[in-house]
Amino acid sequence: MRAGKVASLYLVLILSVAATAVSFAALRLDWFQEWSHASHPVVRLLVLWCIFVVVVSGILLPLGIVTDRSLGKLRNYIEASSDSGDPRSPFVGPSWLRPVSRAFIGAIDRFSQREQVLRNQVRQVEIRHRVAEAEQRHIEAVLHALWDAVLVTDAFNELVVVNEAAGRIFGFDPAGAIHQPIDRVVRDDRLCQWIKDTCQNANFADHRHTDHEISVGSSEGEQTRVFDITLTCVEDHKHEVAGVVTILHDLTREREISQNKSDFVSKASHELRTPLSSIRAYIEMLVDGEATDEASRQEFYKIIHNEAQRLGRLIDNMLNISRIEAGIIQIERKDVDIKQLIDRAVDTLGPQAREKKISLLKRVADVDLSVEGDLDMLYQVVLNLVSNAVKYTPDGGRVTVNADSDNLTRSVLITVSDTGLGIPPDAIPKLFDKFYRVENYKRIATGTGLGLSLCKHIVETLHDGQIGIESKLGMGSKFWVSIPMRYAGSQAAA
Repeated sequence: MRAGKVASLYLVLILSVAATAVSFAALRLDWFQEWSHASHPVVRLLVLWCIFVVVVSGILLPLGIVTDRSLGKLRNYIEASSDSGDPRSPFVGPSWLRPVSRAFIGAIDRFSQREQVLRNQVRQVEIRHRVAEAEQRHIEAVLHALWDAVLVTDAFNELVVVNEAAGRIFGFDPAGAIHQPIDRVVRDDRLCQWIKDTCQNANFADHRHTDHEISVGSSEGEQTRVFDITLTCVEDHKHEVAGVVTILHDLTREREISQNKSDFVSKASHELRTPLSSIRAYIEMLVDGEATDEASRQEFYKIIHNEAQRLGRLIDNMLNISRIEAGIIQIERKDVDIKQLIDRAVDTLGPQAREKKISLLKRVADVDLSVEGDLDMLYQVVLNLVSNAVKYTPDGGRVTVNADSDNLTRSVLITVSDTGLGIPPDAIPKLFDKFYRVENYKRIATGTGLGLSLCKHIVETLHDGQIGIESKLGMGSKFWVSIPMRYAGSQAAA
């Protein structure tokens, strides 16, 4: 290979010398000198230029061929070094190209190292991006699982994060609300102004709390709900305003529960005070000696006894309702024959019905009317409904107890119909509320106002049944109860 390089150089040298000799020989020829004197100067310059080009070409062409071969070897060496990743292998070629090859290989080595660093950085960025996306999905899942509404706006008062609870309250699609101005999405001007003021004030230390009523649309129409609103200004890494986080906690149910508790305590206190006042009054009359004969004393004893029983029933009903609502009542489920419950209730209330000359009838289908439930609780329901029918039916009326099975729903249907006074339409929705009694009927019969509420809890909460009423004022009422033959909890356990 080295001999080929030497031969190439000798060939270039010989050609150059030959071209130079030819040029000088031509210049010394007589005819050339005569022609040069006779010719135009421009023609002479063109001829000399052609001779010069021929001489230079004769020199550069072989040199270019040799150089191209050498550079080709350098190129092959660089490519081989790049592919193998080993730049330390020696370069086989002209010595004048070795510095160039070392420079190229050094540049390739530095580029490879830089490329590896950049690849590692890209890989780390991709990992961080995936972790950030996973964390964002996790945060969004947590936000969407919250019952509280969450609105997060940026420094330009545009929504950047919003959960489904907020969408339900304000009636918008959370996905389509992103990057929308807050006042375009939220239909409450005061809330939008509070968010803008919080962002403008840039107070990162304090959290703003306020109660606010918002009209919420639902399938039942517009409803006004009370929310506890918390607004917090968030700062970025430059300690500048990044946005505002707004949380809306629905206080409506809590307010209703608090109000119901207050009403319950008030009504319970009133209902407990009534029998206690009667008992205390008659005891004071006995102590003062106002009952001068035995008949008067027996009458006072009887009133005190009845009021004490009423007080006991009131307390028992209150305790039973509270236990059922708290889910701590213990019941014993077994097969209960509804026929036997109806017979017991009719026999128990027969004397009261006969006293008022009321026809107490029972119409029980000749089928299996067994249900899975608590015997005492179900008897209390039947007894309460029949007792109310007898109490609120005028003398000479009629009370009918029916029982039959419904094969379609696999349940037993009990109805108690009377020819009594009926119930006003505006009182029917409140009839099963605690302590509720129809105002005009309080003089007709005594009661605690807890019997129907207890029946509703026993039927619906403890036995997964249904209870209802059909009534027309002046034409009587019909209470109906549907009890499943098999309790859903025991079916699931089986």
